[in-house]
Amino acid sequence: MNTKRTYIVALSFLVALFVFIWGFNFLKGNDVFVKERAFYAIYNNVNGLIKSNPVVINGMRVGQVSDLYFHPDASGRIIAVLSMRSNFPLPDNTMARIFSSDLMGSKAIELRLGNSSVNAKSGDTLATAVESSLMDEVNAQVAPIKMKAEGLISSLDSLVTIVQSVLNEESKENLIQSLQNISLTFKNLQNTTSNLDTLVTDERKRITGILRNVELITHNFEKNSDELNRIMKNTSTFTDSLAKTDIAGTLRKADKSLTELTLILEKLKNGEGTAGMLLQNDTLYFELQKSAAELNKLLEDVRLNPKKYVKISVF
Repeated sequence: MNTKRTYIVALSFLVALFVFIWGFNFLKGNDVFVKERAFYAIYNNVNGLIKSNPVVINGMRVGQVSDLYFHPDASGRIIAVLSMRSNFPLPDNTMARIFSSDLMGSKAIELRLGNSSVNAKSGDTLATAVESSLMDEVNAQVAPIKMKAEGLISSLDSLVTIVQSVLNEESKENLIQSLQNISLTFKNLQNTTSNLDTLVTDERKRITGILRNVELITHNFEKNSDELNRIMKNTSTFTDSLAKTDIAGTLRKADKSLTELTLILEKLKNGEGTAGMLLQNDTLYFELQKSAAELNKLLEDVRLNPKKYVKISVF
């Protein structure tokens, strides 16, 4: 009886121990009834990856990191052992990428499936990659902003220095004088505008008459548009005829005639030829004057003594 009870107690203890071990492994993510496959991944830096971190495919957990240890070649590289409970086939060019699974920085390994037609086998080593840390991402995003802010601060500093150098006592006085001149200019502009308004008001009737005259002129232009068209046509015809005329030849002939006339005048001026001698020598003038005087005397004597020159015979 005692032996039977002892067996029952021992069997109960073994069952409880088995349930405890199975439950403990189950809570850790291990299923003792499922055959696991082990793959290896080698990293230069695991960025805080620890044992029991999940292994996922497309966000679904398919295993965990069962072990981490340094590479035997003493290079400092770290080997991660990936225990896979799923029978999902992995192409042999699948990549094991360490990434942050939450905002707290917890790490996990994502298996990015490759496109190879050959599947990886248990014990194979997978290609690896490491996601940039949150700090690296923040630094990458903040670095350009930091550079721009530093450039802006430098520009502001230069601007302040320039303003300080410009706004000395003399510059301040010049600036005040300029502002006063601008104010005076605006006042003059306001007065001019007021005077212009007054002028427009006073000359409204005259402006109205001018606009009416312009309107009448426009009306006359419209009324006499046929006549204007005819004049324009005649002008066009005249210009066409003028364009066809040998103006260049006419000008050449005129230039030749002017040249010949210039030569003739030059000869007359120099006393060449009969006409030139007449113009330059006054002897002929005096002789003609003398002859005219003698002729006058002769005519006067004929008038006074006609019988002396005219003989009348009577039959």
